[in-house]
Amino acid sequence: MLYSTAMKFTLTKKQWRNYYQVNKIVLFLIALVILLALFPREGKFKYEFQRGKPWQNDDLIAPFDFAVLKQQSELQKERKAALADSYLFFRFETDKIEYAKSDFLARLDRAGQVSSAEKELTINAVFSLLDSIYSHGIIEMVPQLENKSPDFKIAVLKENVARIVPFGSLYSISKANEYILMNIATAQGVNGKLVLPLIQATLTHNVMFDEELTKIQKEQSLANISITRGMVQKGERIIAKGDLVTESKFQQLESIRLEFESKSGAGYNFRIILLGRLILISMALFVFGLFLFTFRHDIYSVNRNIVLLLLLITLMVSFTTLVMKVNVNYIMAVPICLVPIIVRTFYDTRLALFVHIITIIVLGFLVPNSFEFLFMQLITGIITIISVVHLHNRSQFFFTSLMIMLSYSIIYLGMTLMQEGSVEQLNRVNFLMFGISALLTLFSYPLIYLFERIFGMITDVSLIELSDTNSSLLRELAIKSPGTFQHSLIVSNIAEEAARAIGANSLLARTGALYHDIGKMDMPMYYIENQTVGINPHDDLSYEESARIITGHVIRGIEKARLHKLPEAIIDFIRTHHGTRLTQYFFNKYKEEVGDAPIDESSFRYRGPVPHSKETSVLMMADSIEAASRSLKAPTERQVSDLVERLIDNQMEDRQFKNSPLTLKDITTIKKIIKKKLLSIYHIRIEYPAGQ
Repeated sequence: MLYSTAMKFTLTKKQWRNYYQVNKIVLFLIALVILLALFPREGKFKYEFQRGKPWQNDDLIAPFDFAVLKQQSELQKERKAALADSYLFFRFETDKIEYAKSDFLARLDRAGQVSSAEKELTINAVFSLLDSIYSHGIIEMVPQLENKSPDFKIAVLKENVARIVPFGSLYSISKANEYILMNIATAQGVNGKLVLPLIQATLTHNVMFDEELTKIQKEQSLANISITRGMVQKGERIIAKGDLVTESKFQQLESIRLEFESKSGAGYNFRIILLGRLILISMALFVFGLFLFTFRHDIYSVNRNIVLLLLLITLMVSFTTLVMKVNVNYIMAVPICLVPIIVRTFYDTRLALFVHIITIIVLGFLVPNSFEFLFMQLITGIITIISVVHLHNRSQFFFTSLMIMLSYSIIYLGMTLMQEGSVEQLNRVNFLMFGISALLTLFSYPLIYLFERIFGMITDVSLIELSDTNSSLLRELAIKSPGTFQHSLIVSNIAEEAARAIGANSLLARTGALYHDIGKMDMPMYYIENQTVGINPHDDLSYEESARIITGHVIRGIEKARLHKLPEAIIDFIRTHHGTRLTQYFFNKYKEEVGDAPIDESSFRYRGPVPHSKETSVLMMADSIEAASRSLKAPTERQVSDLVERLIDNQMEDRQFKNSPLTLKDITTIKKIIKKKLLSIYHIRIEYPAGQ
């Protein structure tokens, strides 16, 4: 029976380990699939080349016929010239004259101030005037004509026949009005004062801008521009080894690169390319997982850590891919240094550097000029990580942003001088891209806050904010339980110093110690450090009830911490600072009372769990020793030393540190630090041997 139970437990444990490993594999496989999906279908040209540099590879022979592309600057000039030669199109609307005449007649009839004979003369004169104006044309003044000289040519389409005329040769409304004023005054038998406003009211444009036809004509002009100049035949040598990559050779190389990548993205070739990418990205992720498993198993063992790290890599690759689809020239504006900043904030410099290296290696398969990209990003990433080694305030993000901008600029300057031999080829737009990238890294602060909330993690910046004794919760503790607050301050100082000595997170230890006893503020008088009037409420309670109140401060503290939305990392200090120890005083008193009768220890024991990190273990030691030291009357160095040794040894015998990564060397160091701090607190002078 016992054998079968043991076998069942062994199998269950083995199954759990398998499930634990499968989880990790699934996470890496998901990241692999996402990264593969982000890569373009096209293959990548295997040769790297630069203007003005020698061709370092073997002679390049054209494997197929291809057209040589024109330079972008040349195409821009041709497009600009084509647009300059294109016309704005206007349509001549012949029906507007009839509308103007009928409108004038209606207005004249409503006026009713002319005789029949005068009316006929007026109509004939006005109609003749309108025929002259509208046959010439009244042009619609559109924004496209602003700041144009009167000689600017436009195309006027009349009865499907276009004629090119200066737009200044047509009437505008104001010019037509001037023409009417000049001619109506000399018209015989016409009442100018009456007729003039009637004619002016009928004036309207009859040469109307045709935006759609103008757009079509411009598109046709641009479409007629050839993007190529000449051909390279299959078997023709493009460039020989050692030849200088001149401007013309560069265009040929760039043309074959684009042609090759477009041809390699279909059918069988694409499947081969996909297989190659699968192998390379799998190796990168495998090395990353192996690094975590071998050197950072504490991070590897927690799934949320792997999810966060893989998420950062895939998000950066996704963003870079999106930017490249918009315009590959914007690649330097991508804030790639966001990744090491965020990783360093949550973890350490070594992991930040390794994640950054994996990220830029994957990106190296995507971007042009991979070596330059990798060199620039690697050096800038290292400088970024160094600048955030001690991230204790928000202003450091601005300093880091400045360092990124300077690093990019200096590296770009060095590369340009090496390749071009002068500063004349420096592109000012690249410095703008570097500035944008540096500014975008400032988004690391809100992103860190977001990841803190999503993954339940904590950073040094948050710890500094939480350790502020003016925070609402700590102020409430100071007001309701002043003795507990003073105890927490002393314990936090001891825990911080001890944690720093053993290489643990001293800021986390300090902050956790400040909050570890917040559960006492609901019933402060039941704890001896808050009893200042000589009244002890426990005198009226049974030992079991007293023990229940004392141990209950842990549960109350957890509830209060969650109510105030404290991070889980801080709640762990509240949960574990007493572990599963007994409330020794009340247990011993109860034992004296009942004699040899059986005792249910669970009524006197804290619920735990025991500490599981160096920081929480340090707090347990500092908390219990500081509280116990208050019972010493005129303590001596020997008494303090014995107290520290006895309490920590008892905790070790009680297996309170069975889940803690502390070593015996760490525990010895912690004992020394606590003794030193207590001697300082109680102003005890060290006793030297006689004669010294």
